[in-house]
Amino acid sequence: MSRAEAMAAAGPRAASPLWQLSLFRSEVGTVFRRWRTIALLGVLAAVPVLVGIAVKIETRGGGTVGHEGGGGGPAFINQVTNNGLFLVFTSLAATLPFFLPMAIGVIAGDSIAGEANSGTLRYLLVAPAGRTRLLCAKYASTLVFCLAATLVVTVSALAVGALLFPLGEVTLISGTTVSFGEGLLRALAVAGVVALSLIGVAAVGLFVSTLTNSGIAAMATTVGLLITVQILDQFPQLHAVQPYLFPHYWLSFADLLREPVYWDQLLDNLRLQAVYAAVFGSAAWARFTVRDVTA
Repeated sequence: MSRAEAMAAAGPRAASPLWQLSLFRSEVGTVFRRWRTIALLGVLAAVPVLVGIAVKIETRGGGTVGHEGGGGGPAFINQVTNNGLFLVFTSLAATLPFFLPMAIGVIAGDSIAGEANSGTLRYLLVAPAGRTRLLCAKYASTLVFCLAATLVVTVSALAVGALLFPLGEVTLISGTTVSFGEGLLRALAVAGVVALSLIGVAAVGLFVSTLTNSGIAAMATTVGLLITVQILDQFPQLHAVQPYLFPHYWLSFADLLREPVYWDQLLDNLRLQAVYAAVFGSAAWARFTVRDVTA
């Protein structure tokens, strides 16, 4: 018996707070048991390895890599050879524009459409959770993947950085030197901000997933929208609308590496992601609650 059929067979006796938690656990387990998810996490884990090896090879003869100054992501590469902890920031900056949101788009885009395509969605809706709770469980499991994907990049980068480069006191991009422990805490804070930066993409992908019965179409559309918005964010002529595009403030996590921390763009980013989550989450709910499910 499939997961959806077993849940449907549970009947009204499962309609309790424990059922809601069970539904969430089931969705999380389903996401992380899929080979596609494992492959995506493997690719994300490999990025810091490739970046670390490339930096190590390029600086083997005493050369330099990256460029001086600035607080943007690429500038972190210049600090990796002095402190392996900067490989965490470099890897997050390298994966955030495409790899991380693409992975989130794949998972979110497949959340509803994939169930419809495989014929299990109608069994899930027979269970007492209802459409709203099922949608919330799908979105929550996608957010868990957002955190897991970010932590995979962070842990991989930290391990590779410790293996290939020295660790020690951290010189922030504002010039202040802090202990390695504080630097590590800031790295964890950066990872948390990066994970929160992806909740808008997750909501967009969830909404797209409610529009079609094809998981592949939903994933492709979500990734296509991501690429389109990223391109639009690069044109100076569109500066008036760029602050409203969900990737616009993604690299603001660099402000956590200043002393004092610059909060303006960090808070702008979190507010913008919350707006996208609310708008597209509501749109997904409005669409899914009236959708005629035949598969």
